[in-house]
Amino acid sequence: MDFQYSFIPKVYFNKLLGSYNDVEIYEISLFAPIIAKHYLPGQFVILMVNEFSERIPLTITKTNPSEGSINLIYQVVGFTTKLLSKLKQNDVIYHIVGPLGRPAEIKYYGKVIFVAGGVGAAEVYPVAKAFKECGNYVAIILGARTKSLLILEEDFRKISDILYVTTDDGSYGEKGFVTDVLTKILNEEEHIDLVYTVGPLVMMKNVSEITKKHNIKTIVSLNTIMVDGTGMCGSCRISCSGQTKYVCCDGPEFDGHSIDWQEIIARNNTYLLQEKEILKNL
Repeated sequence: MDFQYSFIPKVYFNKLLGSYNDVEIYEISLFAPIIAKHYLPGQFVILMVNEFSERIPLTITKTNPSEGSINLIYQVVGFTTKLLSKLKQNDVIYHIVGPLGRPAEIKYYGKVIFVAGGVGAAEVYPVAKAFKECGNYVAIILGARTKSLLILEEDFRKISDILYVTTDDGSYGEKGFVTDVLTKILNEEEHIDLVYTVGPLVMMKNVSEITKKHNIKTIVSLNTIMVDGTGMCGSCRISCSGQTKYVCCDGPEFDGHSIDWQEIIARNNTYLLQEKEILKNL
């Protein structure tokens, strides 16, 4: 099918994947044929739900180039994601641009551990799948706060050599944090070639601190505040090895041992109170 002259980003489906108390996780499938055609694992889009909403970055989890669709998984955390969760089949979003960011560097390392926390699993999945197809041994540690917030478990089982599942409250899998399992593996395994992690910033910080002790190369994929997504606004800037980098165009992947974690965590909390206040009125 030729999509060259027809690109209206309509919704194929928008379904709830899991919820717990006030936390909701959704998967949305959008008609975005040009993006689906050119996407590579690790890349993302920036979208606006309507003309009044902010621009937010979301990583592409799956694509179907023949249908011209892309799938995004998101957690309702603010104004735009709340609006996004209300969309129905055949609704149209106001604007979408992508694929953005540098693709993941897919190559053979050997033994690779992927650490996925919460909705970070949505970003880990396509990269882990590509690493497996490249011949790597893939171990995945998948964690969530509770069983109902665990996503993509069956997808990960299909692409991994071994899958570890943890929940903070012990409602499913092993009770504890993904970092507990990672520590255990690194203490028992003779050699791990790479650790790749996506999840809450504090989790990625802790993973990086653990792997640094073992001198293991560690890649983190960051999802920071963004506006334009092309490096002009500077809102996604971070400090990496003492240099200013932009997540949108220099990343989203970075060396986890080189990030100024204190700075990035503080910057990402800039609008936290405003987001909570807005959600009260939706």
